[in-house]
Amino acid sequence: MNMLGHNQGPSMEAGESWRRHCWKKARQNLVKTLPVEILRTRVARAAELGLDYRAYASIRAASGHDVIAFLFSSNALRLLPHTPMLSGSRAGKIAAVKRAHRVALLHIPLTPSALARAVPEGLKPLFEASFAAPDFAQNWGQVRETILAQTRAMRLPRDGVVVVGDTTHERAWAEAARLAGYVSAERFFQTGI
Repeated sequence: MNMLGHNQGPSMEAGESWRRHCWKKARQNLVKTLPVEILRTRVARAAELGLDYRAYASIRAASGHDVIAFLFSSNALRLLPHTPMLSGSRAGKIAAVKRAHRVALLHIPLTPSALARAVPEGLKPLFEASFAAPDFAQNWGQVRETILAQTRAMRLPRDGVVVVGDTTHERAWAEAARLAGYVSAERFFQTGI
């Protein structure tokens, strides 16, 4: 019986400690324990991708596959019409990504030629491809088709593609196209990872 003002604290019924023990055991059985060798391999892979292990592990757990490509929004790159140059630190972080495709999604009015001019000389080519980003006026289905057309053009399976973005609109790209995941620009570009 619920009483007014009751804070739903621990049950006072008999057997509460047994239920807590069973609950704890069931939770432990749900979490798969990885062998140390696999864990080391995945930590190394996260480092190759420039991701912290926690972000990599959550993407891998959600998709069931390794990350094979990043779609970087022009917002995440901090490329805006009035900021035509990619910062050296961001370019360096992207260049350090190993064994994964790097694709830029450019918001209007940015173009592939503007992107080429924005990349520092010593780091060209930084992106394997660039495409127009989904328009803000597109509905969910149109966003999905835009992103999937781009992944198909590069022959990338969507469950291995991660969006690196800077807005909730860009997070929705990953959800609409059912990609492997989304990483915020802040998290991806933070130093020391």
